Amino acid sequence: METHTTPFRVYFGGTRAHTFDSHLCSYTHTTLVESENSVLADLEWLGLLWDEGPDMPSETAPYGPYRQSERGEVYYAVAQKLMDDGKAYRCFCTPEELDAMKADQEARGETPRYDGRWRDASVDDVQQALDEGKPYTVRFKVTDNSRVVIDDVVRGLVSWDAQATVGDFILLRSSGVPVYNFCVAVDDACMGITTVVRAEEHLTNTVRQALVLDALGAPRPRYAHCSLILGEDKQKLSKRHGATSCDQYRLDGFLPDAMINYLALLGWNDGTDNEIFARDELIDAFELDRVVKSPSVFDLEKLKWVNAQHLKLRTVEDLVPLVKQQILWQGMFKDGLVSDDSVDLGVIDFTYAATALAKQMMETTKDAALNAKTVLGYGLPATFTDVRDEEARTMIATGNFYALAQKLVAQYRSGEFPRPDESNPLAAFQDAEGRMIEEDTQKGPACQFTQDYMAHMKSLAKELGLKGRHLFHPVRLALTGEMSGQDVTKQMSLLALATKADSVIDSQYVVDMETRMTRLEAFCESIPDEYRAPRTVAKKESESVVGPTAAATTATTVESPGTDSYTVDPKDAYTGPPISALDIRVGRVMKVWEHPEADKLYCEEIDVGEDEPRQIASGLRPYLQPEDIDGRLVLVLCNLKERKLVGFASHGMVLCASNADHSEVRLVNPPVDARIGERVSIPDFDFTSEEGAPFAENKVGKKKIVEQLAPYLVTNRYGVPEFLGRPFVTSAGVCTTSIPDGTVS
Repeated sequence: METHTTPFRVYFGGTRAHTFDSHLCSYTHTTLVESENSVLADLEWLGLLWDEGPDMPSETAPYGPYRQSERGEVYYAVAQKLMDDGKAYRCFCTPEELDAMKADQEARGETPRYDGRWRDASVDDVQQALDEGKPYTVRFKVTDNSRVVIDDVVRGLVSWDAQATVGDFILLRSSGVPVYNFCVAVDDACMGITTVVRAEEHLTNTVRQALVLDALGAPRPRYAHCSLILGEDKQKLSKRHGATSCDQYRLDGFLPDAMINYLALLGWNDGTDNEIFARDELIDAFELDRVVKSPSVFDLEKLKWVNAQHLKLRTVEDLVPLVKQQILWQGMFKDGLVSDDSVDLGVIDFTYAATALAKQMMETTKDAALNAKTVLGYGLPATFTDVRDEEARTMIATGNFYALAQKLVAQYRSGEFPRPDESNPLAAFQDAEGRMIEEDTQKGPACQFTQDYMAHMKSLAKELGLKGRHLFHPVRLALTGEMSGQDVTKQMSLLALATKADSVIDSQYVVDMETRMTRLEAFCESIPDEYRAPRTVAKKESESVVGPTAAATTATTVESPGTDSYTVDPKDAYTGPPISALDIRVGRVMKVWEHPEADKLYCEEIDVGEDEPRQIASGLRPYLQPEDIDGRLVLVLCNLKERKLVGFASHGMVLCASNADHSEVRLVNPPVDARIGERVSIPDFDFTSEEGAPFAENKVGKKKIVEQLAPYLVTNRYGVPEFLGRPFVTSAGVCTTSIPDGTVS
């Protein structure tokens, strides 16, 4: 039996249309009930709900039946009508005759096609063949010199010489089975289809379908033949490129609205830079006229980004049922305890905490479950030689980790180390009134455990002479087994939820604090003696950097007793404020004009992803023309207090690069695909957890954060802006400038 796509009657904006052929939503006509049910379930999950379809009772289905396998009588009746009208005929050619016909035409250098030998056969010849019981096909009679012309929504005007392109084509095979193009045309006519959206592969099928529709006196639908969706290797999307069913994306934690949003963006846009659409917005904005001819590439990373934006628009409460399902699929809940409709308070509490903890880093709801699994586990290797994370090895090698870890073990065993409130381990996720905090980065009065923990960290810092990353990174690795992650107090609180007496979590996924301390002790025993005390650091003479930033970027060597010296990352010797204190965002200059009272200032209106554009004054007038700035993507330091510059209220600073004597100043350029409003980050630094949140404007000014960081903000010899040898990065890649070996300010 022929494999083909079955049309469904669905409604888009009141217009009847075929369900488009896609790698996500198509199925083969195999009469397998599970295949049909799978497609209907996928469409339902996506929210593409139909007004009519095969799931309807026949008495309420005005255009049914909807399965081609159940419409045989319709196709036979139409074929008979076409024969009665002289627009189709019986062909009694045997397969051998057709093969010989093809061979003769190819030998003469002609394009093979049916030669029409039964086209004008006499009534007597036809009747004789029928009386002899000869099998026959039913062929459509293509009028000589006929042309088929369509105004395709995507392709524009397309025309074919019908006789040369398809010849007298088959409607019914000798077995009586109708062919795909005949079925589709009959269905379009019978069901009143007005719009057909399908892949460009079907463009030539339009010739046969249009001829049948014309012969039946039925109006042709509007056609839109979209380009194929390609994989990242620029080949036709197929199973080898990964997940190919809607259900797989559902299981992987994607939202249906995000899937619809992303699929709509494949070959279409609304004429703006907007990429995130709510379903209603997409319905209002979508027009087939804006679908482009060029093929689109299915980019899983872009799909994840779109999904992440939709997740950010949801509250934690909205996401809890979806994350609960993911935790259930991961097998983390105790057997038999949780079902899809479970409302167990312990399940809800744990899921809410896991969702709030992961919300800012989630690309899919599955990420929250996997993050919870990581938090409850303990990734610290058994021994130092097993450590594969280079950042962790380097940090341990500086010598601070050993003493700090030993201190933590002793304090935990003695009860000095703060612990979550056993009666309310959710406190870290609640505000002062007991309401659940919606996001991991949401500020508010800290719970008692968090306050105690921070006070304890200050005490440790004073006792051991450590601060900043030299304190927090070793503590994080010792307590969580990871070098990065969300707020430690929230992680410990989630662990407390999983280890309490009536916990809903299967213990096989949990490494409790006592076990962690035991493993930490064993790990410390494996640390080489030379890494058990802070190293002495000396400048490496073979490395030098010209200018005032040399101290910030010069490599160093660590002198270890009895060992050769080795290079240490300048990041290890850095003790200034965190680079994440700055809120540097991608912006677009919407308008630029000369300051009326200051000959060195431009006034700019810049979109940085907020409700209203920022008004910013910059000293670029001596260096750049207005056309050099207008419409450009720029980097904007956003967490500076608003101040008056010669009467102009300026709120932020445009980042520029300059050479040593400041005779040349140029903009720092984000990648052209960077997203407006996204925050610039620096590799190897925490920008996602609570510790990585930007400082408040008052704190930035009061503590002179910009002034302290300025000597470390440079451009390398290739013009890439850096902090401690790490580039400024956006979601679309690395930022650049045209000024090498300069400074950024």
